[in-house]
Amino acid sequence: MSADERVLLGHGAGGRLTGELVRGLFLPALANPHLATLSDAAVLPELPAGGRPALTTDAFVVDPLLFPGGDLGYLSVCGTVNDLAVAGAVPRSLTWALILEEGLPRDVLERLTAGAAKAARQAGVQVVAGDTKVVPRGKADGAFAVTAGLGVVPSGRECGDEFVRAGDRVVVSGSVGDHGATVMAARHGLGSATLRSDCAPLRALVDAVYEAGVAPRCMHDPTRGGLATTLNEVAARAELAIELDEAALPIRAEVAAVCELLGLDPLYLACEGRAVFVVAPEEEETLLAVLRDHELGQGAAGIGRVTQRRERGVRVVLRTAAGGLRPLDLLSGMDLPRIC
Repeated sequence: MSADERVLLGHGAGGRLTGELVRGLFLPALANPHLATLSDAAVLPELPAGGRPALTTDAFVVDPLLFPGGDLGYLSVCGTVNDLAVAGAVPRSLTWALILEEGLPRDVLERLTAGAAKAARQAGVQVVAGDTKVVPRGKADGAFAVTAGLGVVPSGRECGDEFVRAGDRVVVSGSVGDHGATVMAARHGLGSATLRSDCAPLRALVDAVYEAGVAPRCMHDPTRGGLATTLNEVAARAELAIELDEAALPIRAEVAAVCELLGLDPLYLACEGRAVFVVAPEEEETLLAVLRDHELGQGAAGIGRVTQRRERGVRVVLRTAAGGLRPLDLLSGMDLPRIC
């Protein structure tokens, strides 16, 4: 592969090569009026009256960069959009910065940029600012992405773990563990024709929930640490407990197979296109109907309930198919590295 087919240190130096990369790749793929000015900062329109700004930031170091169902670029935009959406915000604008390793194939960078552009189109957001840095060969493992996202929480919309009550129901929008299992399988060369990441922007799904009149107590996207870790955090902040029903958990057979082979638990694997909702009992059936009517929620399931706090500090338990109770604690060791 020739030098002009790879990323060079000069592409991050701010000179001619940087300009060629920005104008030849990033601007056409991410085109919008705010980015086109190439100013030091994007000057954005006023926020809607009565809306509250929501701001998030994230970094993405997934390995491999390309995996079935997504790539670093697509993942980075989806992850940022989803953080805003599950906070009750309507995502509006994103920034996207790349740290590239010298020698990264140009076609890989093009695929990452196309992935980011695709996710932005699907989510109805604009990438309004960005940056590119290049580090010497061996110093960045291909590419890393850093994002920030701005959204607006509409007036009157309230959701958060502090609103959770005993008796509330727990609903997940689809099968769990797909992203983590896919990345781990790709990393270890365990090919599967059907195993794909669930990576997707959740803005439209969350919009559909609110448009149907459902008011979730709280919402989360169960990324690092998966469903079990996310629900432990909810229960801790709400000072309550959560009981899950093993028989109700949507876990694909191919995900279960990878987990069995690699010694993993799907309840602790990252999801990148799923939302977990806690809702009042009387809203559960409406929520499930709305989710199942959307392409991103067709595997939605009611998986448990909120209970009073248990003894000995156990926050989340799983009622097994045999009728016993299995504690689902926070991870005691290291999470799977480089998963998102």
